[in-house]
Amino acid sequence: MHARVIARFNGLLILFLGLSMGVPLAVSVAFDDGSALALSASLLVTSGSGLLVFLAARNGKEPDPVLSHRDGVVIVATGWLMAGLFGALPYVFSGAIPSLTDACFESVSGFTTTGATILGDIEALPRAILLWRSQTQWLGGMGIIVLSIAILPYLGVGGMQLYKAEVPSPVVDRLKPRISDTAKALWKVYLTISCVEVLLLAAGKMSLFEAVCHTFSTMPTGGFSPKNASIAHYGSAYFDLVITSFMLIAGINFSLHYKALSGAPLVFLRDPECRAFLWIAGAFITLVALDIYGSVYGSLAAAFRHAAFQVVSILTTTGFITRDYETWPVFSRHILLVCMFLGGMAGSTGGGLKIMRVILMAKHSYRQMLGIIHPHAVFTVKLGGKPVPQEVIGSIWGFFTLYLGLFLSATLVMALLGLDFVSAFGSVAACIGNVGPGFGIVGPVENYLEVPAAGKWVLMFCMLLGRLEIYTLLVLMVPEFWRK
Repeated sequence: MHARVIARFNGLLILFLGLSMGVPLAVSVAFDDGSALALSASLLVTSGSGLLVFLAARNGKEPDPVLSHRDGVVIVATGWLMAGLFGALPYVFSGAIPSLTDACFESVSGFTTTGATILGDIEALPRAILLWRSQTQWLGGMGIIVLSIAILPYLGVGGMQLYKAEVPSPVVDRLKPRISDTAKALWKVYLTISCVEVLLLAAGKMSLFEAVCHTFSTMPTGGFSPKNASIAHYGSAYFDLVITSFMLIAGINFSLHYKALSGAPLVFLRDPECRAFLWIAGAFITLVALDIYGSVYGSLAAAFRHAAFQVVSILTTTGFITRDYETWPVFSRHILLVCMFLGGMAGSTGGGLKIMRVILMAKHSYRQMLGIIHPHAVFTVKLGGKPVPQEVIGSIWGFFTLYLGLFLSATLVMALLGLDFVSAFGSVAACIGNVGPGFGIVGPVENYLEVPAAGKWVLMFCMLLGRLEIYTLLVLMVPEFWRK
């Protein structure tokens, strides 16, 4: 393991994070919202710490060693931990969130695009702090490590190790021969779609500031809003339609967006995971709309509008709210709970199990049943007509086992800390799935402030597990990982 290279990369990452605080600082100065001094201090402490670590870990004129997979895992895991810690400084220094635990919770929730919050009166915060809150989600959505790979091409071959560690989907899409070019391509698509959403929201008379904040939360499927009532604040069918559309876009593999923008618009229909994702979204929207029609909404159009927004919001793990879904019928609430676990597509900014894993587990289970009927036959799991390697299937089942085991363990810990069953179950489901709002005391119109301090650290761990898809973080706890 190359400790000096790991330290130097993390130093650069922290330096970049500190410099990115210059954006909300400029907003603070422009609006004179009183947070400029706090943001200036946060910028100096963060970028200064990163620069010191980078300079201390310089390697002179010796060539950098090629990063191993273990190096990549350590860089990604420690990088996200450092981002969560330093990202909390603007909240603490500004007094918006005086408690370090609460500030770290808000920061980790932002960078992991979970969207869980401890804030009650969000609108009371300075504009610059609200922007920083949404900006952490936008940076974390495509991945701060992926961004670093895009702007630090001198990492060379080692960049692939970081990319694999941060984007641990069953199959890593490599759009370009060089991994740094792949990272740049994905970020260009991410930025382009973000700009389009800002323009459409602004066209509907949403202020530019709020349009940017909501876009910074939509594209990473994060869910932070500068309004206490989230998207329900506007009561606008136009905003609901725009944001629902972009949440759906964000829940789709960004490699498909790149290919579509490169001249292959039918790629979405040709991709089996995308077809399944859209079919699931459509089926769940229809079921929920029919369930809440008559019992909650007198108009079928209103039922479909709110069902579409809430199903897509939870399925893509965004977490925006237009209605209190805990008042909906039991059937609809159960569908939303299922959505929390499913998540978006592999390669999207969404969390959850990912649709690709669900498809492959279902196909493998079906093949196992066929094997009982025809014990001498050989069955191969295929996706899109291509055989899926057995090691990929094994990795998916291992992921699912760990996901379920960690979910149940964390739920028991939360219950031990005093949460009722619904709240314990709902908070862990929402955090490990990077959804945000859950059920019970952490429901759509509540927040996480009443969760005990120890419980918040447990949920932060769940957020990181969900964002890094378990293996990257959990492998650090295996003794063999640290042995030469």
